[in-house]
Amino acid sequence: MEVISLGSEQVLDIESNEAGLEREGGVVELDGQSYKSLERDGLSELDGENAACQPRKEFVAPAVGMEFESYDDVYNYYNCYAKEAGFCVRVKNSWFKRNSKEKYGAVLCCSSQGFKRIKDVNRLRKETRTGCPAMIRMRLVDSKRWRIVEVTLDHNHLLGSRVHKSVKRLTNCTKRKLNSNSDAEVRTIKLYHALVVDAGGDGSCNVIGREARTQSSKPDQLCLKKGDSQSVYNYFCRMQMSNSNFFHSVDFNVDGLLRNVFWADARSRAACGYFGDVVRFDSTYLSSKYETPLVTFVGLNHHGQSVLLGCGLLSNETTESYVWIFKTWAACMNGHTPQTIITDRCLCLQTAISQVFPRSHHRFGLFDIMRRVPEKLGGLRNYDAIRKALFKAVYETLKVGEFEGAWGFMVHHFGVADNEWLQSLYKDRVLWAPVCLKDTFFAGIAAASQGDNISPFFDKYVHKQTPLKEFLDKYEFAVQKKHKEESLADIESRNWTPILKSRCSFELQVSKAYTKEMFNKFQFEVEEMYSCFSTMQLHVNGPITIFLVKERILVEGNRREIRDFEVMYNRSASEVRCICSCFNFNGYLCRHSLCVLNFNGVEEIPSKYILPRWRKDYKRVYIPISCSNGLNLTDQAQFFNQLYRSALQVVEEGVVSFDHYKVALEAFEESLNRIHGLEEKLD
Repeated sequence: MEVISLGSEQVLDIESNEAGLEREGGVVELDGQSYKSLERDGLSELDGENAACQPRKEFVAPAVGMEFESYDDVYNYYNCYAKEAGFCVRVKNSWFKRNSKEKYGAVLCCSSQGFKRIKDVNRLRKETRTGCPAMIRMRLVDSKRWRIVEVTLDHNHLLGSRVHKSVKRLTNCTKRKLNSNSDAEVRTIKLYHALVVDAGGDGSCNVIGREARTQSSKPDQLCLKKGDSQSVYNYFCRMQMSNSNFFHSVDFNVDGLLRNVFWADARSRAACGYFGDVVRFDSTYLSSKYETPLVTFVGLNHHGQSVLLGCGLLSNETTESYVWIFKTWAACMNGHTPQTIITDRCLCLQTAISQVFPRSHHRFGLFDIMRRVPEKLGGLRNYDAIRKALFKAVYETLKVGEFEGAWGFMVHHFGVADNEWLQSLYKDRVLWAPVCLKDTFFAGIAAASQGDNISPFFDKYVHKQTPLKEFLDKYEFAVQKKHKEESLADIESRNWTPILKSRCSFELQVSKAYTKEMFNKFQFEVEEMYSCFSTMQLHVNGPITIFLVKERILVEGNRREIRDFEVMYNRSASEVRCICSCFNFNGYLCRHSLCVLNFNGVEEIPSKYILPRWRKDYKRVYIPISCSNGLNLTDQAQFFNQLYRSALQVVEEGVVSFDHYKVALEAFEESLNRIHGLEEKLD
């Protein structure tokens, strides 16, 4: 497998040890596989066991958004492209910084660009210039790489295949790059440009002049329709230009054909720092065979809204594909490991997560399992009764013994003990049954109560027959709408005055800290304290006391049923824990725990149960950047990450109102002027 990463700064560079790559004697090692750098027809390719990139028939055409490590890399690349296309290259213009020899911009053009000057017309040398418009304009960007910002591909003359003077005039340094086994084009072409390969059978990389086949004949090849690859390519280029922290990565199969794709914009990368503790990996569109094989990483923000943490397109549901996308997502998020990751129930996913995130709590989504009950059991006799018994076992039992008993009654009473789906579910119960997951923190994504619904992030935008091109058109609109909803919720929470419904000190305490949505959820628990009519001690063991809280529960048919809830309270450690495990499932204390605290004369909820992730000022008090003590003074990518995240906080605050906007803009302008002043002093 060949991995090609194309981020703004999270690029898997062949020369970077942090990317897990090592180079010695022209051999590259990637994830334990050895790749030998070959030179064929002037192009370098990676060749290795089960990962040989097939010869390219055409060189990738330049496009806006491509980025390169150095000026020489761009010059080298454009000359190679020119050689394949059949024209010569010359430098039309170059720009240098004031009082410095550092180049920051240039234009490379076809040698037939322009016309001879009048004084040269009468010379005997034949006129070769035609005013050809073909050119590329490039500039040095903030990330200290060279980006192509303007491209004209069309020529107004015939193209040939002769040896070109522009190639002969390459510098010695560039020649060494062309001739060495550690060819710079591996780095330049395969790692830095914004490329998406069509699913064509010949393995060609030229996405500008070729359309994909209608169907893929290989299981490890992304199935693309006509125009799909161009749409993805255009989207990546556009985002690369407008979003400096945009990350994207592509993966190829052994034939050099596109297999998997991943991308995440700046907001998704920043959101992971805030809300990446619990992540849902949604493969609904992939497993249900949608036309767009989409997978998403989704978290929950401080308003209880879903927030996108990354997207991908996968060719299949294999362990290899899942391992690739998990590793790529982790690299994009600076090696982030979620505390809990929730997925569909799948053995390949289970294997992949155990490899990539061995320290994370992997759990199966209960909602995904329960929504398949009609499909898996709908044909059974007494289906309605079986469904009712199953739901009772899953949602109403509080102890493992109760769950085991209810499950045993269901399978034997209705004669479904031999049902393979139910057997496999029971075998995996420790990964999905709420009664077995009380020690796992879910932050509201678990859907552990009957009636809880978790919709895919793009639920209203992707349907069974939605083509990839249409999804990409809707993608930005959907994401922007979610961002707008979060911004409006931020403003509303800051300007909102909560209405208290009781004289409970817990309600007042939380109202000062939480966002409106999360306070409303907690306030419901405070109101329901009045349905708990009895709190009594059951057992005392040193500082630990077990209490029994009785509650009247509304059940089917508007009847009320009395249920018992055991609550552990440790006075010395200020710890309270209910058997319903509401805190781990939802992120706030339940009515039973509040009753026990109130019974013991506690007037404030212990700070450990007031989670920062629900606070209305969470993004202000939490700065998701690495400790300055571990800062590498030579790592510009690390500089970029920290500066970008800090700046993003100012942006988040700056959109609250026009006054906020003016202050933020003035701060940016002042900072920029001070930096320019520093540059002048250094000059």
